[in-house]
Amino acid sequence: MRTEIEYEQNIATKAKRILVLVITGLFIVTGLAGCQQEGPAETAGKKLDRSIEDAEKKIEQTTEQAERKFDDAKKSISDKSETTDQYIDDAIITMHVKKAILSDALLKLFQIKVTTVNGVVHLSGTLDSQQSIDRAIEVATNQEHVRSVQNDLILDVNASSKQ
Repeated sequence: MRTEIEYEQNIATKAKRILVLVITGLFIVTGLAGCQQEGPAETAGKKLDRSIEDAEKKIEQTTEQAERKFDDAKKSISDKSETTDQYIDDAIITMHVKKAILSDALLKLFQIKVTTVNGVVHLSGTLDSQQSIDRAIEVATNQEHVRSVQNDLILDVNASSKQ
């Protein structure tokens, strides 16, 4: 989180520096252009006014572009951070569910596959009784941050003899 803030601040600082350089450069160019004008002072003044207006438009366009790029960068960082956080959360949920299943006297004898996507735990495997299936669902549901449990456990009364 701190890295995101520092990155956003760094982008904002660079955008401000670029904006200052552009403004400074445009004023120098317009000033030189005004000094090189030959002819009546009025004509030179009008040209200088037009140059300043053009410079202001370009500065405004550059500012808008910098703001769009800054917003895009913030969104990209935020999206990547959320995806990474969700992946880590899902891995931790899976780990806790597996640990709880292996710690349960009734369930530790069975091979139960556990996967998690967006907080939804998916259980699959073959168990020997409805009681074991119900217990597996209960154990998974009781783990922290589990949104729901998708049950693909299969009942096979011969499963205990296959283990």
